[in-house]
Amino acid sequence: MLRIGLTGGIASGKSTAAARLGALGARVVDHDALARRAVEPGSAALADIAGAFGDRVIVDGALDRPALADIVFRDEGARQRLNGIVHPYVIAMGTAADKQARRDGVAVIVHDIPLLVETGQGADFDLVVTIAAPEEVRVDRLVTTRGLRRDDAVARIRAQASDGERAAAADVVLDGSGSVADLEAQIDSFWSLHVPR
Repeated sequence: MLRIGLTGGIASGKSTAAARLGALGARVVDHDALARRAVEPGSAALADIAGAFGDRVIVDGALDRPALADIVFRDEGARQRLNGIVHPYVIAMGTAADKQARRDGVAVIVHDIPLLVETGQGADFDLVVTIAAPEEVRVDRLVTTRGLRRDDAVARIRAQASDGERAAAADVVLDGSGSVADLEAQIDSFWSLHVPR
């Protein structure tokens, strides 16, 4: 089994890369999806978040994501508190998915981890791939496709590791600043070079 850690900043093209790797035959473990599952109503993680941040981040028993984002993207200490709560649950769920892939005989497993560098997981993989794109490109994408205000987009980008930090932890850096087709072509080339036939 080839185990790949895939990362990249918000709006860098990482999701496009993950989808293409999945289409080529990899099993993709989406750690953002795991994080959403970890904080579902009734979960231990959600109870921990409510304990740390109060009822202001809970609406009808569910996590109020915009309210929580408004807190953690403006306060480094709050963001670290949140990460300290959620990441252990997500890592445990990712480990379980990895074990299942091994039992299933999967040849290539890709862990799509936005905060791979921040959580120090790079050494856990055979290869680390990062998708890079200039900040201004990413800001424009967040404003136009997700409806964020420009200052909120910048705050989210700057709350993550820089492209330089991700590149330093990566074995392969791909350019996510162009079109979907451009990035998919780079993924296809990566696959032909690194995935055993």
